[in-house]
Amino acid sequence: MEAKAIAKYIRIAPRKVRIVADLIRGKSIGEAFAILQHTPKVASEVIEKVLKSAVANAEHNYDMNVDELFVSTIYVDSGPTIKRIHPRSRGQAFKILKRSSHVTVMVKEK
Repeated sequence: MEAKAIAKYIRIAPRKVRIVADLIRGKSIGEAFAILQHTPKVASEVIEKVLKSAVANAEHNYDMNVDELFVSTIYVDSGPTIKRIHPRSRGQAFKILKRSSHVTVMVKEK
């Protein structure tokens, strides 16, 4: 049995979020929260919020023991990209791609 939580349309590039997600994959819940609180990245706050939600889902919906939980699966998919234009010299325009992410966290009992 797995409990799951998803955060969609996070306005951080997936590449940046995946760096933090790789740090906690397979870790116990206590260890994962400790890693996230000491990681100086903006994405760590987002992942911490999703992880809290997954733990709450496990406890409330599936009656799992919180002390036995670990991060079984965590992945980051790319969401929609907002396109902007940055004007350059001689009438040129460069594209700016503002990427977004969908974060999914699944927790399991040992």
